[in-house]
Amino acid sequence: MAMALLNQLRQPPPPLPLHLPAHGRGGGLAPALRALLRRSPGSWDLPELPQIGGPLEPHGAVAESQAAMAALLGAERCWFGVNGASGLLQAALLALAQPGQRVLLPRNLHRSLLHGCLLGQLRPVLFDLPFDPATGLWLPPTPEHLARVLEAALAEGPLAAVVLVSPSYQGQVGDLRGLIAAAHRRGLPVLLDEAHGAHLGLDPRLPPSGLSCGADLVVQSLQKAAGGLAQSAVLLQAGAGAGDAGMAERLERALLWLQTSSPSALLLASTEAALAHLHSPAGRRALARSLDRALQLRRGLERQGLPLLHQQDPLRLTLHTAALGISGLAADAWLLERGVIAELPEPGCLSFCLGLRPPRRLLPRLSRQLQALRAALGGEPLAPFSAPPLPLQAQPELPLELAWRAAAELVPLEQAAGRIAAEPLCPYPPGIPLLIPGERIDRSRAEWLCLQQRLWPGQIADTVRVMAL
Repeated sequence: MAMALLNQLRQPPPPLPLHLPAHGRGGGLAPALRALLRRSPGSWDLPELPQIGGPLEPHGAVAESQAAMAALLGAERCWFGVNGASGLLQAALLALAQPGQRVLLPRNLHRSLLHGCLLGQLRPVLFDLPFDPATGLWLPPTPEHLARVLEAALAEGPLAAVVLVSPSYQGQVGDLRGLIAAAHRRGLPVLLDEAHGAHLGLDPRLPPSGLSCGADLVVQSLQKAAGGLAQSAVLLQAGAGAGDAGMAERLERALLWLQTSSPSALLLASTEAALAHLHSPAGRRALARSLDRALQLRRGLERQGLPLLHQQDPLRLTLHTAALGISGLAADAWLLERGVIAELPEPGCLSFCLGLRPPRRLLPRLSRQLQALRAALGGEPLAPFSAPPLPLQAQPELPLELAWRAAAELVPLEQAAGRIAAEPLCPYPPGIPLLIPGERIDRSRAEWLCLQQRLWPGQIADTVRVMAL
C-alpha cells in the first residue's frame, strides 16, 4: 500500500527551509517540548484524564497551566487551542457578536474569520487598507484611517466589534495602540489577530504586544512566532476594560461549539512549553540571538544591493522582487528548484520566515542564491501595481450564509459585472478576499479583475462563481 505522506515526511530537509513553522524543522522547538518528543512514541498521546483535564475543564493540569500562562502574559484569562489560531479567532468572534450583528473586519483578514461570520450568522463589514503600488501589498492602517472607516461604518448601523490584524504576514506593524484607542473611543471591543506576533514586546527591538496596547481579546499562534508545533495556539482575554463580566462565559461557550472534545495532549503541552520558554529569561536570550542574526542578514543583503521591504519584525525578511524585475511567483519557483523554500510568494514580493533559530551561515548561503536569481531572471523593475477599486467600507448585499450556499454558476470574468459573488475570490496568498459571498461585483472591480487575470493568469481564474439567476 502506498503511503505518500509518510514517505514525504521521511525525506531529508532542503538546504534552506525558510518557512513556517518558526521552529525551523525542530531546531527552535521549546526545550521542554523537545524533551517530551524524545520519549517513547505515543506515551504523550493521552485523553482528558482527570489529572490532565482540558481547556474547558475547571480542574487538572491544563486548567492549572492556563491560569499560570495568563498570569505570565498579563491576561485575565487564557485558553489553549488545538485547532490553530483559526479556531480561536472564530470562537472569539462568536463570543463578541450575536447573530445578525455587524462586525468590522480589515480586507487582509484571515479566511477563518469569514468562516466564523458564516457559522455565527454575523454581518461582516470589510474595510479597505492603504496600498503600496511599488510592492503590491496592503499596508497597516493608521488610526486616522480607521477613524474614517468607523465613522462611515457606524453611519450605516451599529457594530458589535472591531477586528485588527497585526503583525501582517510580512511582519509589518502599525500604530496598534492608536488603532485600538480609536475603536475604544467608539465603545467597541477589539479582537486582535496576533497569530504572527507571539514574540512581540519581548525585546526592545520589537514592537509592543497587543495586550500591552489595550486589545480586549488576542489570538496567537505558537507555531508562527514561538517554539510550538503546528495547530497549537492561545486565546487571551485582557483584564480591566475587556468587556462585561459575561465575556469569559461566552468565550467558553463558543469554544465548546468549535473545539474538539478530544484535544491532543501533545498540542496542549506544545502551547504550554512554547509560551513558558518564550517568556523565560532563556527564551528571551534565544530570541535576542535570533534577532541579532536576522538583523545581520538584513544588513548584509542590503550592502549587496538587494531590495528589502521595511519590516518591524526582523524575523521576517521580504525581498522586493518587483524592484529586480522579477515577480515573486517566478522567484519562488526558481528558488524552490534550488532547495530554498520561502514562506510566501506574491506578485511583487517574496517573504522568508527566518524562525527562532535561523539556519547556520544563512547570509552567505542565501545571498549567493539571491544574487544568482537576480542574474538569471532580473531586469527592469516591474510596473507599479494598481490598487483594487474597493470602497472604504462595504457590507455584502446578501447574508454570507445565504449567498455561500445558494445555487451558483461559473461565468467569465468579463461577464461578472452586476452579479452577486457566491464564494470568496482570493487571487493569491495569503488569501485576502477581493470578493466575498453576497457582494455585488461592480463594473470597476470586474474590469480590474480582468486586467489582473491577464497579468497573473496562474493566480486569478478567468471565471468567477456567482449566484445563479
